[in-house]
Amino acid sequence: MQIIRTITWIVVTAVLVAFVAMNWNRAPVNFWPLDNGNYIHFDWPVGFVALLFFGLGMLPVWAYLRAVRWRLNRRIASLENSLRATSVPSMAPEAAPAISLETPTDLTKS
Repeated sequence: MQIIRTITWIVVTAVLVAFVAMNWNRAPVNFWPLDNGNYIHFDWPVGFVALLFFGLGMLPVWAYLRAVRWRLNRRIASLENSLRATSVPSMAPEAAPAISLETPTDLTKS
């Protein structure tokens, strides 16, 4: 299973690198307005800009799904603990009488 996960991450990385390499044209990005009417200006490659905003858009969804998973794991743990607390422990089975492995004495010898 680990090999499949590794191969998947290698493929995703290769696709992202190819995307950035094909979109290497620089685009002006006005980042923050200043008091004098100008902007803080960056010239970034289009691929980086696209990946940055894709990551920023995916961040809230990822955080929400992590919170849901955390909440459900806590709920499952709570239910398991309440079940463990209310269940009656099973009685241990009674011990069987010991069987002697000694050979009986030979009664034919006299």
